[in-house]
Amino acid sequence: MRKALVVLLGAMMSLSVAVAACSASDADKPGSKDHPLLSRMPDFHISDYKFIDFDNHKFNGADKQRVIVEGHKLYIEYRLNKDATVPGELKIRRNIQEALKKIGGTVVFDDDFNRTSTIVLEKEGKETWIEVRTLDKIYRLTTVEKKAMTQEVVASAEVMNKDISATGHVSVYGIYFDTAKSDIKPESDAAIVEIAKLLQGNAGLKLYVVGHTDNVGSFDANMQLSRSRAEAVIKELVAKHRIAADRLKPYGVSSLAPVASNDTDEGKQKNRRVELVKQ
Repeated sequence: MRKALVVLLGAMMSLSVAVAACSASDADKPGSKDHPLLSRMPDFHISDYKFIDFDNHKFNGADKQRVIVEGHKLYIEYRLNKDATVPGELKIRRNIQEALKKIGGTVVFDDDFNRTSTIVLEKEGKETWIEVRTLDKIYRLTTVEKKAMTQEVVASAEVMNKDISATGHVSVYGIYFDTAKSDIKPESDAAIVEIAKLLQGNAGLKLYVVGHTDNVGSFDANMQLSRSRAEAVIKELVAKHRIAADRLKPYGVSSLAPVASNDTDEGKQKNRRVELVKQ
């Protein structure tokens, strides 16, 4: 009797260990979650997950043209749970396509041979590209929410001085304003400090401070806005860094001197800048 009980307990423990092992293997990767636009297929778990704040991915676009998209990148790999019924790769792809089409997505690429689809979704002012790669028991989502990179690295005073010496001017990125306003945002401090260092290290240097905008809005309004922003930069340099006001003159040129196309968000961001020109 005792021997039978021991055997029974041993079998129960083995079963518990097997169930626990199965549950663990079917668990989502720690820290992972589904994409907010898509629920997962039934009986799948997240086996790999990577989020990068700014990266790019080459998508298959219309006419099989490769399209490089930059922005917030998310990669999720799903695997079928142990002993679950295999749905088939086509069913997975079609489910994802239909789910995205219902909220405005457009399938721009679909290849049965490579088991890959690309869907583009424009929603609430955001453009998101989704790539789906499928196997019978695994499917992978790579999504990029298109976004221009935020300029975080600011040119040093030394670099600015070299550019001005070589070409007579330098574009300064890292000075931020709210849309249609000329109040300088606090995160602009690093760029302002470098301009101050440039002027403090060159006592005889006098500059035109020139504001530039993209082409959004009316030309006349942007002309005034670009000058107001230049004036705001000078005010900051004079008040906080004790730069003599007579060394600086403000000008605004609206969208008259673009350095990139205003047809893209990336181009518009490059065009919104402050330029220092040697007097």
